Amino acid sequence: MSANKPLRLDARRNRDALVIAAREVFTERGLDAPLKEIAARAGVAIGTLYNRFPDRDDLIAAAVEDRIEAGGRIAEDALALDDPWESFVYLVEKVCELQASDRLLNELALRAAPSPAIAAQREHGHAVMREIITRAQEAGVLRADWALEDIAFITWSHTRVVEQTVRVAPDAWRRNLALMLDGLRAAAAHPLPVPPITEEQLNQALPVDRR
Repeated sequence: MSANKPLRLDARRNRDALVIAAREVFTERGLDAPLKEIAARAGVAIGTLYNRFPDRDDLIAAAVEDRIEAGGRIAEDALALDDPWESFVYLVEKVCELQASDRLLNELALRAAPSPAIAAQREHGHAVMREIITRAQEAGVLRADWALEDIAFITWSHTRVVEQTVRVAPDAWRRNLALMLDGLRAAAAHPLPVPPITEEQLNQALPVDRR
């Protein structure tokens, strides 16, 4: 039994090194960065990477797990605020702030969940968001025709704004978000031309990495 312990320790060290390297490389080059570069930075063979993480999504999931948990905490903190509008604004601002500060999350906003565990965390976060949205609408401060799925329009546009401005004006996204939030106030609402997209359509719009 004792003879196996070093192997288990080596396996743990290799996994940790790969996760750290993945965070670094994905942050520098995006989620489509070559996996062989991640293996090289971790100091292991590419075969070791595939042994620990059979496909790219497995590695992405390990690299962003703690970030997804941070997003869930934001939703819980927002729900704890008493003012319905401030609760909604806090939720949206903090999620966008998290995306703006982390390229991994910013790119992940345009992808399907890379693992069932992260999909479950997203679902929990969405349930809390729905509570926040419903409370704001019932208070008459958030336009009544806005749906949870519409938050994708904020995060998707925010992703592109961050990508284009991060090197020249890293806080420009705050202006863009403030303009969008003003348009979501109930007092500013005008009839929308089409209904919101469904959850199924939203999931279909997110690309899935098949490599």
